[in-house]
Amino acid sequence: MLEARDLEVDYGAAPAVWGVSLDISPGELVCIVGPNGAGKSTLINALAGLHRISAGRITMDGRDLTALPTHRYCSAGIAIVPEGRRLFTRMSVRENLAIGSYAPAARHERARTLERVCSLFPAVRDKLDAPAGALSGGQQQMVAIGRALMARPRIVLFDEPSLGLAPTVVDDMFEIIARVRDEGTAVLLVEQNVLKALDIADRAYVLEQGRFVAQGLPADLLKQPQIREAYLGV
Repeated sequence: MLEARDLEVDYGAAPAVWGVSLDISPGELVCIVGPNGAGKSTLINALAGLHRISAGRITMDGRDLTALPTHRYCSAGIAIVPEGRRLFTRMSVRENLAIGSYAPAARHERARTLERVCSLFPAVRDKLDAPAGALSGGQQQMVAIGRALMARPRIVLFDEPSLGLAPTVVDDMFEIIARVRDEGTAVLLVEQNVLKALDIADRAYVLEQGRFVAQGLPADLLKQPQIREAYLGV
């Protein structure tokens, strides 16, 4: 489904990601883990079309997305839950969710998808007419995920979804991400909470200094002492 081949991403003259290739199949949950500054957020933003690549190719079902404008990535079936949520805090929760469904196909199914989001997040249903900025951090993250789902994507990219959340909320957040996968939407997860991410992932990539240094099944990665100590922090 989503494929990247030999990606290079620069910040000015400085390379941030290079030689990166990955594949994500329909209904699969793949995570990218690694130390701070490894280039994880840069990579996921490139896959969402938010950061232009300097070399390589990104395809969805064989369709080359590399030259598409950013807003066309959503129509191609890709949605992102960005780091820091980035909600419109003065707008209502309902309005924030509606923003996710402006593509024609998603707009046609807006009412049905909103019901799905409210079913997934009962706390959001009770806050639809409240300003998004009045919600707790965990509730705001639910809205950010709901906004992505409103686009009816085939894959959702999660960039550090547990960042800034209370520990009591983090477990619920990972259960929700796993449920998104279980309901048929592929997931690419970038996450600092390595053990939590590996616990729900089908496959994993380890990124360091802009390059993948290991990949495979989470259980196999956790068996490698050098990976556990150097890259996973366990």
